[in-house]
Amino acid sequence: MSDEATIVVAPRGARRWRLGHPWIYRSDVADGDAPAGIVRVTDARGRFLGRALWSPRSEIRLRRLTADDRPVDADWWRDRLADALARRAGLTPPATAYRVVHGEGDGLPSLIVDRYGDYVVAQLLSAGLEAARDDVLAAIETVLAPRGILLRNDTSVRRHEGLPLAVEPVRGQVPDAVEVTEGTIRYVAAPHTGQKTGAFLDQREHHALMGQLARGRALDAFCYHGLFALHMAAHCDEVLGIEASADALAAAERNRERNGVAHVRWQEGNAFDVLRTLERAREPFDTIVLDPPAFAKDRGAVPAALRGYKEINLRALKLLAPGGRLFTVSCSFHVSRSMFLTMLAAAAADSGRRVMLERVLGQPADHPELLTVPETGYLKGAVVRVG
Repeated sequence: MSDEATIVVAPRGARRWRLGHPWIYRSDVADGDAPAGIVRVTDARGRFLGRALWSPRSEIRLRRLTADDRPVDADWWRDRLADALARRAGLTPPATAYRVVHGEGDGLPSLIVDRYGDYVVAQLLSAGLEAARDDVLAAIETVLAPRGILLRNDTSVRRHEGLPLAVEPVRGQVPDAVEVTEGTIRYVAAPHTGQKTGAFLDQREHHALMGQLARGRALDAFCYHGLFALHMAAHCDEVLGIEASADALAAAERNRERNGVAHVRWQEGNAFDVLRTLERAREPFDTIVLDPPAFAKDRGAVPAALRGYKEINLRALKLLAPGGRLFTVSCSFHVSRSMFLTMLAAAAADSGRRVMLERVLGQPADHPELLTVPETGYLKGAVVRVG
């Protein structure tokens, strides 16, 4: 295209692409400027490197889309979205709510597309992608054929791109509440107001795992809408869910009623405080789930986050009956997998228990993590068993 802008990158930026990372930062742009959108990228010798999303106000100036010379047009977006959907074939457990596009993990940087039954909730997280909005929405319509599309462009990362924050219906009507299924469990997502794009889709595989492993008396700390608790109830005598938010507990109770589960009860309270109380009372549990919110929003918060993780894991290990299992997880990107496992080992040592590592856990198949792009991975966890 003769009117296509060209951006020249420094050798360090070109090397970053060669090593498999799709981002080039402001400091590695050698020459060129353009409005936000899709641009050609070359090195200082004029050698073509690919096409990328260009965000002139962001620290991340370029996000690579292609290494070949195919134009990034409506057909390109349609084909890439179809490829991403095909990779979701045969999800286990089967679900009507899942992630169709996980940004860089699917080669579609700064794009999130989540399906909730007949509806789609998407996020356009860069200025370059925002400029391609019409082609992206057309691809979603063609490939997914939803009854409605909602843009949850209310995440703070858009401010770094110079973009407004908004929740915007763009095709059809997306209801406030959508009932979806996850294995045998039915629950309600809230596309307009719920966490992330309406629900925590990244724990789908782990919900099913703990539904299989849980036995006896179970505790679901930080239970939110109760999905771990409801899955575990299939093989447990009793399940207690703890949650600080009264609104979240009300949603959990509606989900319990929807599934006809009788032996799950909820307790409103701060999980740290409740775990302390349970430990003092020496109340044993056979299965415990710790799925807290992110404790570290930035690198500076990591030491305090690790202390918090250690405290709740130590208390959980002390509460487990002999042979009991703990599922524990962190969604803090800045807490690495090695940091998390080191923390867990320290908690095990302080507990005085013999703690066996059964599984190390990561992200589900619909949230692919690329080895060359650490930013695509944030979820890490483990299942341990006490002797």
